Amino acid sequence: MKKHNFSAGPCILPAEVMKKASEAVLELDGIGLSLIEISHRSKEFVAVMEKARSLALELLGLEGKGYQALYLQGGASLQFLMLAYNLLENKAGYLNTGTWSSNALKEAKFIGNAIEIASSKDKNFNYIPKDFDIPTDLDYLHLTSNNTIFGTQIKKFPKTGVPLVCDMSSDIFSRQLDFSSFDLIYAGAQKNMGPAGTTLVVIKEDLLGKVSRQIPSMLNYKVHIGKDSMFNTPAVFPVYVCMLTLQWLKDMGGIAAIEEINEKKAKLIYSEIDLNPLFQGFANKEDRSSMNATFTLTDEKLKDTFDAMWKEAGINGLNGHRSVGGYRASMYNALTLESVGVLVDVMSDLERKA
Repeated sequence: MKKHNFSAGPCILPAEVMKKASEAVLELDGIGLSLIEISHRSKEFVAVMEKARSLALELLGLEGKGYQALYLQGGASLQFLMLAYNLLENKAGYLNTGTWSSNALKEAKFIGNAIEIASSKDKNFNYIPKDFDIPTDLDYLHLTSNNTIFGTQIKKFPKTGVPLVCDMSSDIFSRQLDFSSFDLIYAGAQKNMGPAGTTLVVIKEDLLGKVSRQIPSMLNYKVHIGKDSMFNTPAVFPVYVCMLTLQWLKDMGGIAAIEEINEKKAKLIYSEIDLNPLFQGFANKEDRSSMNATFTLTDEKLKDTFDAMWKEAGINGLNGHRSVGGYRASMYNALTLESVGVLVDVMSDLERKA
């Protein structure tokens, strides 16, 4: 039985994408060779890379607007350092809303003057700071749009006169935004795009070339842009799966179509959390993530019973992160409304049995 996969990442991918990807591992498009044994310089894979980059810009509405899409390696964690290497000259500001934004700030401090402009650490990151002052002399402001561990999500992005950088690893392509308001977006693939191993970076080209330091080639965005995202051998299989997933999203109607489904999933589970007296949400209601619903039991004596019930129902990956405890239902693009319904039914059954 195929399980209902609520894992936070690596996470669920569309079934048709998995099928096409598995076929390509055996043989790519009838060429007599596997995807993972052909040269990354072959015309077949060059076409894959070009399409993956093009689809990213198309879906984000950034075609012809001065942006470049790159597929790099090292995960979002390398981007914490890489973006500072390329953009931080005098001072950068960071909104600290969780573990990953804390890590991004830590890495940037290795490069230069990176400051925390606001934080929700005082309440274990269960809310998004608002109405904070943004210095006008920043090289950039760094945000994390969605916090997988704590289940919070920025709903309204600040308007600022400084370049806006955003880690969208866990909610990219999930909701409509004015993506042209961001100067650099980065996202690890393993939430809404593909398997772990590649990271999408979407960057406005005129943001580059403004720091005085020498930048090592592998950390230099200009180098990767100049080599069409193939300065070194790319992560061939993850890029291919990202291409398939972005094509799947385009075919179903793009970000607008998936956002409608994602809103239904979030409404379904949060309604159960709020109405069922056996559960309580972790994140502030106004800041709740549509991708990661975090919640706990109101009576820990029911834990063994609930755990047995959801596992029996074929649910996987529901345990919360150790820093929050409880449960975390990650509802990325490929997770169906039906799967969320199965979880909600289990939660309702627990109330009837308790």
